[in-house]
Amino acid sequence: MNKRTKNPALKDVSREMAAVAEYLWHKGWAERNAGNMSVNVSHCTGKDDLGKTPTGMKLEKAFPWLEGQFLMLSGSGTRMRDLAKKPMDNTCLLRIVNGGKEYLMKTAGKPGLLPTSELPTHLAIHQKLLQEGRSEKAVLHTHVNELIALTQIKTFTSEQAINELLWAMHPETLLFLPAGAGFVPYTLPGTDFIAGKTLEALESHRLVIWEKHGCLAIGDNLYDAFDQIDILAKSAAIFFMCRNAGFDPEGLSATQLEEIKKHYRL
Repeated sequence: MNKRTKNPALKDVSREMAAVAEYLWHKGWAERNAGNMSVNVSHCTGKDDLGKTPTGMKLEKAFPWLEGQFLMLSGSGTRMRDLAKKPMDNTCLLRIVNGGKEYLMKTAGKPGLLPTSELPTHLAIHQKLLQEGRSEKAVLHTHVNELIALTQIKTFTSEQAINELLWAMHPETLLFLPAGAGFVPYTLPGTDFIAGKTLEALESHRLVIWEKHGCLAIGDNLYDAFDQIDILAKSAAIFFMCRNAGFDPEGLSATQLEEIKKHYRL
């Protein structure tokens, strides 16, 4: 991506990426080069933004619905603390071409910088969002300490169990995430398999917990995606605060949760 881009909309997206990257770093959810993000910027980007000599790369799997689409992604191996300071140097601008089989790329970062290793998952999700005509344009993955710790406890390694716990810890969790979170049992990161399982979970959720790994959220923008993750993280933190104090949290009762649903028409 041209470091001196004159496109104000792209500059706004890069600032958004920088801000969210800083949140992740300060939360302690982005050790080393952990975490990645992407935004569909097709609505504000043209081929001129790629420069005159973009790099061409083939994809292992075709994403035909993304033909002609522009995506801005965090770079592979980049650190969130660096992205927060120099977003243009640590991100890639891609245009999907040739029937979704290849992409053209421009980056102002280090030579050879590639998109995040979770690229297959990001592309699969953006394709799904387009296919279904959904409003979400942003995808955010991060390693949330509290949620990773929670899935280390066998009791909370199912979608039903983990959502029942998180809803019960704080009223806002049910209020803002009435559908709860999807759940993907542990599987190898960065593969088509985890992408497929994540797509299944996104059929009825906007946030997916990856067992012993972290979570992924979609949103209208990156701030929206971050807020969902932040809410779940707080509920998990409340659970551990109670346990660390030596007692099991009571949680909201089924009656109290039903009262919230009824009052807010969830």
